[in-house]
Amino acid sequence: MSALRQIPLTCSGHTRPVVHLAFSEITPFGYFLISACKDGKPMLRQGDTGDWIGTLEGHKGAVWGAALNRDATKAATGAADFSAKVWDAVSGEELQNFTHKHIVKSVDFSSDGAKLLTGSNEKLIRIFDLNQPEAEPNIFAGHSSHLKTAMFLQNDTQIVSASDDKTVRLWDVASGSEVKSIELPTSPTGIEIARNGRFLVITYGMTASVWDAERFEKIKDFEIETQLNSASLHPEEPIIVFGGEDFKLYKYDYTTGAELECHKGHFGPVHTVRFSPDGELYASGSEDGTLRLWQTNVGKTYGLWKCVEPEESLQNSDTGPPVVKAEA
Repeated sequence: MSALRQIPLTCSGHTRPVVHLAFSEITPFGYFLISACKDGKPMLRQGDTGDWIGTLEGHKGAVWGAALNRDATKAATGAADFSAKVWDAVSGEELQNFTHKHIVKSVDFSSDGAKLLTGSNEKLIRIFDLNQPEAEPNIFAGHSSHLKTAMFLQNDTQIVSASDDKTVRLWDVASGSEVKSIELPTSPTGIEIARNGRFLVITYGMTASVWDAERFEKIKDFEIETQLNSASLHPEEPIIVFGGEDFKLYKYDYTTGAELECHKGHFGPVHTVRFSPDGELYASGSEDGTLRLWQTNVGKTYGLWKCVEPEESLQNSDTGPPVVKAEA
């Protein structure tokens, strides 16, 4: 366990549960974080500090999915108002609106930002060409229940999707056909594409499974003593984090499976957890309506966290190791 106390940064502003988070890549202006929330107002923040940048206003229902393109110039959102929207992430202006026939649960940009992938409660996956928004989308059908998530994989040549039909499926974009399918004992609660597309992290029940994304073969399982909603693998270090129904954030050693840290900072189930692109922090979103940012290595001066020597703090100089303060 860490010798220092983990002090998360709490990001307020939402009024209902936060159900999905997504980071951008690292840009010349740092990296950014977008949150999807049932209040229908996705928010954009500076990724390393959680500072609020803006709110995207226009949906008329809960927002279930959100994504940023690689350079964080555009955002996409999917919502209960049966729409997926593309936004100018700098100005906050709505650029495009794609109408569906049911709730849109998931959105994802292609690597070049030219296409938008959506997964909906219609049991369908769609790919829209953002350069030809009036054109009919490519449609992928085969799931027998609502889509939880769908994302581009392998340089946009494939799609991975998860559904309430208890399957995770791999699709070939060029042919539109299903390539492989994973049968699960319960409905998947989340998928992360990790380490530049090399791994898939799938959560279901009390299990998080890590898969080789290219071969679509399972590498290992982690069993946690709670219903898991999300997991995230560190971009470089052998660390994996989990969030679920018991309000806690768990950090494990990926290699040994040993628990490294456990924190109860939220006041409701944790719906989503994601590592930042530099791996210095991980973000969590909860039923309690907040986002929290957690340091991967407690005690490091980074973002709003300042490492303070004991004699500089309110503690006596002989009380032990440095403490960490999180600035508001």
